[in-house]
Amino acid sequence: MIKRFFALCVLFFTFLSLSAKVPVYVWQTWNNNNTEQSLRKEYKLWKKHGVVGVCVNAGMDAAKIAVAAKAAHREGLEFHAWIPTMLQEGLDPSWYTVNRLGQSAHDHPAYVDYYKTLDPRNPNVRKWLVDKFSALSKIPDLDYIQLDYIRYADVILAKGLWSKYGLTMNGEYANADYCYCDDCVKAFKEQSGIDIRKVTDPSKIKEWAQFRQDAVTDLVNMIVEAVHKNGKKVSADVFPGPRSHAIWMVRQEWNKWNLDAVFPMNYNDFYMEPASWVRQVTAEEVQSLGGKQTPVYSGLFICKDWQNKASVIDPENSGLLPSEIGEAVKGSMQAGAAGVCLFTPYSMTAEHWKALDEAIK
Repeated sequence: MIKRFFALCVLFFTFLSLSAKVPVYVWQTWNNNNTEQSLRKEYKLWKKHGVVGVCVNAGMDAAKIAVAAKAAHREGLEFHAWIPTMLQEGLDPSWYTVNRLGQSAHDHPAYVDYYKTLDPRNPNVRKWLVDKFSALSKIPDLDYIQLDYIRYADVILAKGLWSKYGLTMNGEYANADYCYCDDCVKAFKEQSGIDIRKVTDPSKIKEWAQFRQDAVTDLVNMIVEAVHKNGKKVSADVFPGPRSHAIWMVRQEWNKWNLDAVFPMNYNDFYMEPASWVRQVTAEEVQSLGGKQTPVYSGLFICKDWQNKASVIDPENSGLLPSEIGEAVKGSMQAGAAGVCLFTPYSMTAEHWKALDEAIK
């Protein structure tokens, strides 16, 4: 009798392991041709491949977010309003970060024109963002506010991007080293006794790095508190690590954030790493949370033109081959991830979907 009981247990748990699937999310950008019907058609298709939630970037447009959220819920999917947070245009010029050269991101953004980053310490910025996200979180079908670009500009770019911008970044890049505005400099001097503008190499001052990490952390936790009051949750797209990359590249000490879910962008090609690296960095991310129950969803970058990947120079057009999907997905889950997120479903070819279907079972 006992032997039979144990045999049944083995069969039961074997069945569970075979039928269990990896939760899959996708990042999707709104386009002007979207309607509730067109979105539902896409969601229905993606759901067949294990997608349980969508992260949609419609900016802060409440009407568009409402349409996408409703479509997601009609198809039984979780909805995250994926919003670039610190990248904003047309606001008060005094709200933007200032680099080590004294240039404002409002007029002299680093790398690309849209890198107009707000100052996370500025009280007006904080109030504006908290009010915006609080209002958006009242949209009925919205489950999560998802914070993207919740950071400073990349003071050091991912190595795979250096050649794209003609840079060799052996140290912090002064043009993208923020924020040296009068208020930040004054506050740091009052806190530490250091006038950072008089320091020959500010990158050597650990307190200065921590000061800015704390500025982002404080802002995030203010937003989380406001959104939670409306009964909604907060997730965030973050750089990998955080210690191995996010902290020193963009001042994201995200293991200290009071998030309900975290989506690290584990884009191996950006770091000139193989697909096997995804498992390694995911393990760091899970461990960095120190036992918190915050789920980690490993972000995977997909190569659409995968058959020509060998000739692709720009990592932003590169990504995982169909043959690498299994390793990235299984590595993420073995490292403790709660699921994966695809950037983007539009880059997924028939070969990618087939590989994903096999990997998530």
